Amino acid sequence: SPRSPIEYLTEDETRAVLGTTKKQHKAVSGQPGEAHYDLRRLRLHGLIERQGRTNSYALTPEGLRVAVFYTKLQARLLRPLLAADQPPAPLELRRALATISRVMDDYITNARLGVAA
Repeated sequence: SPRSPIEYLTEDETRAVLGTTKKQHKAVSGQPGEAHYDLRRLRLHGLIERQGRTNSYALTPEGLRVAVFYTKLQARLLRPLLAADQPPAPLELRRALATISRVMDDYITNARLGVAA
């Protein structure tokens, strides 16, 4: 199958792209087993496919669709929503978010739930 323009890279290629040392890369990426687990889960969900007998993975058409969806979700909804409690967001929106925050705080207090670390 044709290679996707976006693909998972080997550790060496990723470090080359990011310009990090091996020590810096491990601090960012976590334990080696985590990458294996993550790649396996993505493959089992049909989002990536292994490229032959290499350690390279390419996005499947479904994986590319999911990646584009979450990129758009972040850019168009999550980022603006998280910044909505700051000016220049409309005053009504800021007040609504403040009300939601107060209600959630009261709910947590009444339920005796601790603050997440």
